[in-house]
Order: sequence, then structure tokens, then C-alpha cells
Amino acid sequence: MRPLTEEETRVMFEKIAKYIGENLQLLVDRPDGTYCFRLHNERVYYVSEKILKLAANISGDKLVSLGTCFGKFTKTHRFRLHITALDYLAPYAKYKVWIKPGAEQSFLYGNHVLKSGLGRITENTSQYQGVVVYSMADIPLTSIRTYGMT
Repeated sequence: MRPLTEEETRVMFEKIAKYIGENLQLLVDRPDGTYCFRLHNERVYYVSEKILKLAANISGDKLVSLGTCFGKFTKTHRFRLHITALDYLAPYAKYKVWIKPGAEQSFLYGNHVLKSGLGRITENTSQYQGVVVYSMADIPLTSIRTYGMT
């Protein structure tokens, strides 16, 4: 487990900033302690510094995971967010979309959402913007990039 390089940090923060914008600082400096990002087996983990110090005693080949997996780097060095990061991104999301219950199940099975399936959208959400998708009961479902919201 190692810290991210400058390039890896830049690529990851650019991806996360598409969803939470300037609130990125709130992920690192939290009121309950300081958190950091660490790379292990091409996956980025979000870890408390207290837990990170305890895990220093475990060898890297024996360590399976540590903290919450935020995403992974592909072979082409692009960063892909994982669904496990949703609990940390959802409270700070700049743009949100709420889906009606009738369209929710269809969306979770991988289909597109029609305009009739949208319940609410935050104001000033532009096309190709990163949004967090919620159910009407304010439960985060996933984070996606919008493609044709006009």
C-alpha cells in the first residue's frame, strides 16, 4: 500500500470533482479525523490515518483491502469510480437527480431513464455533468455522467 503519485492524484481528483466540485476538501479533512487515499493493487482506498498506522504492521502481499474502495485505475491509467464510493460522494454532490419509483427498477437493471421517469433535478444541471442519482425516498442509487438532459 502506497500513497498516490502526483499524476494519479490529479486524475482521481478530477474524476471526483466532476461529482462533488469544491467539496473535495471535505473528504480529506473531516471532523472525525484525517483521511487519506492509498493505492493497493491498482485500487484506491479511502482510509483513516489511525487505521493506516495500525495496518503498517501487515505486509503488502498479505493485505487484501483497507478502508473503503473508491475506485480503480485501468490499464490505460484512467480512473473508474466504484459503487462503494457512493456513500461518501452523495452528501457532497453538487448535482442530483431523483427518479420516480416506476422508473427506478428499470434504471437499476441498466435501462435509460425517460423524462417522464424523472422526479426532480437540481437547478443548473448542464449536459455531460456528473450527477448522483437518488430514489424519491432520498436513497442514493448510483453516480453517473448525464448525456442528454435538455
